Amino acid sequence: MELTVSPEILAAYGFSSETANVKQIGSGHINSTFLVDIGDRSYVLQKINTAVFKDPCAIAHNVSAIADDLAKNHPDYLFPAPIPALNGELMVNHQNEYWRLLPYVVNTVALDTLTDPKQAYEAAKQFGKLSRLLNKFDPGLLKPTIPGFHDLAWRYEQFDFALQQGDEKLQHMAADEIETAKHHHFLVSYFISYQQHGDFPDRVMHHDTKISNVLLSKDNFTGVCVIDLDTLMPGKFISDLGDMIRTYVCAFSENETDLEQITIRIPYFEAMIKGYLSEMAPILTNTEKELILFAGKYMVYMQALRFLTDFLNGSIYYPIAYPTQNLDRARNQFKLLSELFEKEKILQSMIEEYLGNLL
Repeated sequence: MELTVSPEILAAYGFSSETANVKQIGSGHINSTFLVDIGDRSYVLQKINTAVFKDPCAIAHNVSAIADDLAKNHPDYLFPAPIPALNGELMVNHQNEYWRLLPYVVNTVALDTLTDPKQAYEAAKQFGKLSRLLNKFDPGLLKPTIPGFHDLAWRYEQFDFALQQGDEKLQHMAADEIETAKHHHFLVSYFISYQQHGDFPDRVMHHDTKISNVLLSKDNFTGVCVIDLDTLMPGKFISDLGDMIRTYVCAFSENETDLEQITIRIPYFEAMIKGYLSEMAPILTNTEKELILFAGKYMVYMQALRFLTDFLNGSIYYPIAYPTQNLDRARNQFKLLSELFEKEKILQSMIEEYLGNLL
C-alpha cells in the first residue's frame, strides 16, 4: 500500500507540499522511507516504526552523540545524521508519529543482493570502519533502542516459553526443528562462557549489517558510508560481523525453501572477512579474534530461533505470505548453520591466514 506524507510533516522542515515531490522508496520492512525532491536538492524522509522502536528519542540521542563524536575526532568521515527540523529537534512528532529527515547521498546505490565478492568486501569494510572510528567512544553513553535485540540467551528463553505455551499442532509440525534448536543450545552456553571476559568489550555496533544498509558508489561499488542507524547501540562485535556472515555468504535469503540452494559462497566469505578485518583487526582483542567464525554461528542460530519461536507463537511478529513460512525460514537458517559447521576448517583457516598476514 502506497503511503503519503502530510503537509504538516513537510512544513516542519520548511518544505511546501506544493513544491516538494515525494515518493516512497526502499525495500526495508520496518520504517517507511520517502525520497523528497526540492528543486535540485533531494532528501530522505523516514517515519519510525514505533511498534519496533518504542523509544524513538533513544535513536535521536544515540545518533546525535555519535555524530558529535565523529565531527570532533573524524571530521572527514561521511556520517548521514538527521537534519534538524525548524524547531531544532532531530525528530518531528506529528500525531504520535515520529519522522526524521536525512541527507540524500548522490551517486550511490543501496543493493538488495550481492552479485560480486567486491561488494561484500566494500560493505564489510564500511561497517568495520565505523566501529574502528568509534573505538574510543564510550558505548555506555548510548541507549538500547531495542533492548535484548541480540541477546541469544534471552532469545532461547523466548523459544522455551513458546514450547511451554504453544499450540500442540504447531509443535508437531516443527518437531524436527525443535530438536535441532535444542541440540544447538551449546552455542548459548559457549557465548555465556565468554561474556565476562575482560577482553570481550562492549562496542558501538550497528546491529543490522545487511547489504542494503551501506551505500556504495554507483560507478564502481566502492564503499561510501553506512546508513539506517536506528540500531546503533552498545553490543559485541559478533553482532555486526555475524549478521554479515549470515546475509552475505549465501546467494539466497531466508525465504528460499529449496534447502539445496543454501550453501556458503567461499569467495564472498573471504572477501567479507578481508574487508572487515582490514579495518577491525588492529583493535580486536585476542578473545574477539577467537570468536570471528563463532559470530556467524551465533547470529544464524539466533535468527533460526526467532523464526521458529514466531511460528510456534502463531506467526505474530514476522510478516508471512503463507502459514508455514516462518517454519520454512527456520529450516533455511538451520541449514545455513549446518553449512558453517561443515565448512568450519576451511573458513577458520582463511581467518587465521589473513590475521597472520596482518601481523
